[in-house]
Amino acid sequence: MKKILLISFLLASLNGFSQSWSMVETKNESTHRSENSMVAIGDKIYLLGGRGMKPLEVYDTQSKTWEKRGQLPLEIHHFQAVNYKDEIYVLGALSGPFPHETPIPNIYIYNPEKDEWRVGDEIPRKRGAAGCFVYKGKIYLVNGIQDGHYDGHVTWFDEYDPKTGKWTVLPDSPNARDHINVAVANDKLVVAAGRRSSHKTNEVFTLTVPYTDVYDFKSNTWTTVKGQNIPTMRAGIGSEVLGSKVLFIGGEAGDQEAAHDEVEAFNVKTMKWEVLPSLNQGRHGMSAVKIGKSIYVSSGVAKRGGQPEQNSMECFGCK
Repeated sequence: MKKILLISFLLASLNGFSQSWSMVETKNESTHRSENSMVAIGDKIYLLGGRGMKPLEVYDTQSKTWEKRGQLPLEIHHFQAVNYKDEIYVLGALSGPFPHETPIPNIYIYNPEKDEWRVGDEIPRKRGAAGCFVYKGKIYLVNGIQDGHYDGHVTWFDEYDPKTGKWTVLPDSPNARDHINVAVANDKLVVAAGRRSSHKTNEVFTLTVPYTDVYDFKSNTWTTVKGQNIPTMRAGIGSEVLGSKVLFIGGEAGDQEAAHDEVEAFNVKTMKWEVLPSLNQGRHGMSAVKIGKSIYVSSGVAKRGGQPEQNSMECFGCK
């Protein structure tokens, strides 16, 4: 393991990235929350959602201050919000209490300049705890679960065109999973980590998914990469891209009480996993965002389950 870490540190250094995570010292504090998401717009980070009605908060990376913004129109959690033309789009989210949380029926859109929310188009194939991303002007939704933490995890893959409001059903992914964040590097979507939440069978945390699924947008095909299962199986991860690598950050699993601090990256050039430096604070139920060459994570939960919620933030690549 020490050799793997050393190689990973050297690779990170060659790519011009910091070799470790650092805690971000802010001038004021954000709200403790979990099962939230983050979106970067310019040099600001928008932190939103989580269990309960939590305020939308904005972190200015220049002034290092948090500012509260307008209230969300409903409770939104377990989602991966995205930036589309400097507005925040929320889809593939859950609302309500455990274990029968309900998928939100419509897209919700936040305009930062007006500090206003509006209701967008209906989501035909409703689910939450799904992966969401923007690629070449369209928004994509992959996997997720239909009935909270109870049952109904799916392999669905959908494309949404914000310009026309049209939804297109794409080929199913090879493996059903929920509690995921995903990302695209070099025209390849990487779907890894996650689980098949099943409160129905008293297996909420234990059915973690080991497989690495890659969708190639050039060939429009899915591949489950042989011999390249994620090194540490977990769910509730954050995800971001550094060059040709998709990072999977933190997480939660049934094999330990503490939230995972592991950071592992799938390199779409080599089609292999790499181990990167760990978080300072293990956490799950959060997202990650990139500003410049720096990746930020904030909030989440320090132990398996819903407590204790965090409000700290750390950064990979910050000086």
